[in-house]
Amino acid sequence: MTTTPQIETQRTTQGFVHNLTFVRDRPALTLLEVAWRWLFGIPAIALIYTEGAKVFAATPWQSTNIENLTVNQLLTDPLKASETLANFASIVGPGLYHAAAWIAPLLLVAWAIISGIGRTIVLRRMDKTLHAKVPTLIALQLLRTVPIALSVTLWWIGLRALAQASILGPIAAGGDPQIMVYVGGAIALTLGLFVLTSASGWAFTIAPILAMMHNTGVARSLRDGLRVGKLRGSLVEINLVLGIVKIALLVLAMVFSACPLPFQSVTTPEFLFWWNIAVGIWYFLASDFFHVARLSGYLHLWQANHS
Repeated sequence: MTTTPQIETQRTTQGFVHNLTFVRDRPALTLLEVAWRWLFGIPAIALIYTEGAKVFAATPWQSTNIENLTVNQLLTDPLKASETLANFASIVGPGLYHAAAWIAPLLLVAWAIISGIGRTIVLRRMDKTLHAKVPTLIALQLLRTVPIALSVTLWWIGLRALAQASILGPIAAGGDPQIMVYVGGAIALTLGLFVLTSASGWAFTIAPILAMMHNTGVARSLRDGLRVGKLRGSLVEINLVLGIVKIALLVLAMVFSACPLPFQSVTTPEFLFWWNIAVGIWYFLASDFFHVARLSGYLHLWQANHS
């Protein structure tokens, strides 16, 4: 019999802390999440690396001097740095776009299939009474890419508008580009869309749970996920909190990656490479743990209010 953590629906965040303990005490849940995500991630990275290496090997990208471009040059001489980036993009861009045209759909379908199977295994490990609805979960994962694609599109449009207002506009008027305005705006836009997506993505997280709980299909589970009534605020709160946690994990990962930099005179490039690999693995492990915690929070919150 599955043990359900005690959740106070009036205090969602406090109840979610109980779910963190629930997941921590069951490491098999996180290990299963890590297994199915890395079963997709490692081959995907290998494929992207292999095809990217082919593109770089077939183009004279070294002639752009991109290897010598530094952050300091981006800030002190943005015109020259932008020219270097533009030349680099014009050389490698066509090859990368051609490779992405078939890699992206392939990885999307593979992700939907593997995640549908993996999510089913994890949820049934949490609660054995749930129905196995692998085809439904695969379809829901494919549908979930729609709002993600919309967010990426808005992000790209926003970056172009920022570039026009802070860089291209001043240059056309005979002034200096405002590179820091662009960087600050890009950071704010990225974080804003990230938090908005995290806060609004709860329906696609609860839908697979409801499909397995009620043995329903795609349309019914999505409709039930949107009609959660008084639980809407609690689900949004959990999703928003975990969005902030993800940002915190990214910041910590960047801090950890920068830790050896003051000692780079006595460290080797190999050490820095493996240090960053270790930091990356830590980040993904922590991220997978909180993914499981969110599933557990949604599942037990729903059960506590519909028992």
